[in-house]
Amino acid sequence: MKNRFRYLGFMTLVLGMTTLVEAAKIGFVVSTQDNPFFVTLKEGAVSAAKEMGHEIVVLDSQNDPSKELGNVEDLLINKIDVLLINPTDSDAVISSVKAANRRKVPVITLDRASNGGKVVAHIASDNVAGGELAGNFIIEKLEGKSVKVVELEGIPGTTAARDRGNGFNKAAAEKLDIVAKQAADFDRTKGLNVMENILQGQSEISAVFAHNDEMALGALRAIEAAGNKDILIVGFDATEDAVKAVKDGKLAATVAQKPAEIGAEGVYAADKIIKKESIPEFIPVDLELVTQ
Repeated sequence: MKNRFRYLGFMTLVLGMTTLVEAAKIGFVVSTQDNPFFVTLKEGAVSAAKEMGHEIVVLDSQNDPSKELGNVEDLLINKIDVLLINPTDSDAVISSVKAANRRKVPVITLDRASNGGKVVAHIASDNVAGGELAGNFIIEKLEGKSVKVVELEGIPGTTAARDRGNGFNKAAAEKLDIVAKQAADFDRTKGLNVMENILQGQSEISAVFAHNDEMALGALRAIEAAGNKDILIVGFDATEDAVKAVKDGKLAATVAQKPAEIGAEGVYAADKIIKKESIPEFIPVDLELVTQ
């Protein structure tokens, strides 16, 4: 009987330890919540954490690298088990990654990568393939026409802007005439303002590729205000507003990056790290082109 009680006591201790391992504390620092894409990214992570029984603490960096570092330091003080981070900037985030490295907290980057520090895994769509998908769509739609294209770039220094631009330019080489290329920082208002300025200097534009939907929707407003309905616009992210604009025939297409799935995959990867299971260094999330 004594042996039985000892066994039961041992099993209770083991089960208690298992519960502690499984119910982990995940920190998630997201670049901004002003952009619908990153709101959906956060929602995917929160939903997955709830599903798996993990606590998740989400902090908003408001597109400010210094606030990002402060958020990471706050989470580290609160003893998180894994850090998920969606960087404001791939260079600026290095300080945050190294801060986590010093505390021996595993780091997973989402959507945008870090250009330094030790990261266990990066989870994102293949942004190069997405940019190429957008470029090939424009080529196919406007084949045989004189194609002058505008490229609205995202935040300089982010891997998303770099990779989407590289993919688009790879497709466009010797097939499209990129007459203007300017950063609008993934922002709708800046997309509007930049496009207004470009339209004043470029009278014959056939298409616009924006590195995200917010800039594409801003460009749409500028184009509509100028009374030009013949410019084909392609965005990236498949946010709710953009998909509606595609269905309404206002945008030609948007590349669907599935942010909720990226967020969820971040939590699933964190769960594997907590359980001491191996994960690949890059976890891709599928893309698709949304058209009318």
